[in-house]
Amino acid sequence: MTENTGRPTGDQGDIPAHFFQRADETPDEVFYRSPRFVTHIDPETIAALTDFYREFIPPHADVLDLMSSWISHFPEALTMGRVAGLGMNREELAANPQLTEYCIHNLNETPVLPYDAGSFSRVTLAVSIQYLTRPVDVMRSVYEVLQPEGALCIAMSHRLFPTKAIAAFQHLPAQERIRLAAYYLQQAGFTDTSFIDRSPQGADPLWLVIGKR
Repeated sequence: MTENTGRPTGDQGDIPAHFFQRADETPDEVFYRSPRFVTHIDPETIAALTDFYREFIPPHADVLDLMSSWISHFPEALTMGRVAGLGMNREELAANPQLTEYCIHNLNETPVLPYDAGSFSRVTLAVSIQYLTRPVDVMRSVYEVLQPEGALCIAMSHRLFPTKAIAAFQHLPAQERIRLAAYYLQQAGFTDTSFIDRSPQGADPLWLVIGKR
């Protein structure tokens, strides 16, 4: 974080720097050192996300799963091309059967993605946007690795690790968090953004922010 400027590290648009503060500012590698083979949303919400991915990911698409883990929620019957997972825990990524490759990478330390421009037609980011401290920088890099007419899906809900989630996602109401995610995309160069609510009744909400290149 920068001091006295009211802005976070990097160019995050007009977002106040305190939005990106976290209770635990120790290196993320410490927090993610041990694997967590758990799910972070209800089974019904996972099913709703998988259903959406059937619409969002075309057959044989090359896909990047950002902030990935041991499960990506992609439809099992969907034939995809390259499926790259970028995350923080090697054991979790190695256990993910849907990935064709994976990379250990701290986006808060280095927001530039380790992939060539135009590598992917789809990028997914499931229930993890709340942990990014330099989200606009990350979204700019996502824009670069997307192919022309490619798209990004940011899936959001209301659960989080309180010590590692940024202040904005802990204190802003849901609609403002959704607007904030859309603002990230607009600042990164996405001109075609949309919002979809796929929340199943009686389960965790599922809010989807889509950006198209």
